[in-house]
Amino acid sequence: MSIQWKGVFPAITTKFTTDDKLDLPLFTKNIEVQIKAGIDGVILGGTLGEASVLSTEEKETLVKHTVEIINGRVPVLLNIAEGSTREALKQAEYAKQWGAKGLMMLPPMRYKTDHRETVSYFKTVADATDLPIMIYNNPVDYKTEVTLDMFEELIECSNIQAIKESTRDISNVTRLKNRFGNRLKVLCGIDTIAMEEILMGAEGWVGGLVCAFPAETVAIYRLVKAGKIDEALKIHRWFLPLLELDLHAKLVQYIKLAETQAGIGSEYVRAPRLTLIGAERASVLKIIDDGIAARPVLPDYLSLDIAAKKSQQVTKSL
Repeated sequence: MSIQWKGVFPAITTKFTTDDKLDLPLFTKNIEVQIKAGIDGVILGGTLGEASVLSTEEKETLVKHTVEIINGRVPVLLNIAEGSTREALKQAEYAKQWGAKGLMMLPPMRYKTDHRETVSYFKTVADATDLPIMIYNNPVDYKTEVTLDMFEELIECSNIQAIKESTRDISNVTRLKNRFGNRLKVLCGIDTIAMEEILMGAEGWVGGLVCAFPAETVAIYRLVKAGKIDEALKIHRWFLPLLELDLHAKLVQYIKLAETQAGIGSEYVRAPRLTLIGAERASVLKIIDDGIAARPVLPDYLSLDIAAKKSQQVTKSL
């Protein structure tokens, strides 16, 4: 299965039981809701997936289980967030063995690499695998920026095909398109500005709150791509207080609480993270419950012909 690098790709949370084991039945329930809502791919082992506290054996279980239950309906990607090139190479090899169809890759963790080191890291892994790769560019949270000049070198690798754009700078979508055209697909990685970046030409959305609200997320994406901006904007304005939960350092706990309230997840996280308590939990819960209470009625977004959208439709709507 090739990856089209367009549409909505949830960064799936890892579900745990009360005794800190993988909760595969609840994980499966969430995946099936995502598929029904019309998502276009699944990303495992990201920040939301609590990858840093998962063992290799648990990652293997999650990937193999996801590949089995999805059964080719959408591609399954594994995120690589490692401190060494050697370990990144191992993870890429494992991903292939376990059945993943692509990779998302962060720059090296912990050590802030310079230009030459960053490019070398990505190219070394890309040259060692035939899996398609999306580079995760998030200098705000992870300190290393993958610059346009770096991407100029990285596109020498044919399997480096997409960017998860998380710089928080909407204009970076235009910079990327001006420089690389369609050679690199752009997927927005920040929930709060995803609609704006899709309007600027991003092909996809790697979402966080989609884990709890998949239909609303896919509806916004498909409405924008179909040129129905006013309809998308109504949903987006309702969604924004919830989307802002994705920006907090405790996004994992916040989004897992949202999944719980939506009936497709649980609050359980793995230490050192702890579940929310007291006033903080009450505050986040109010945002979530207020959103659920005012949840909009969605149009028949799955029947939209999003391929028919013309750029002038977007300009006219703006």
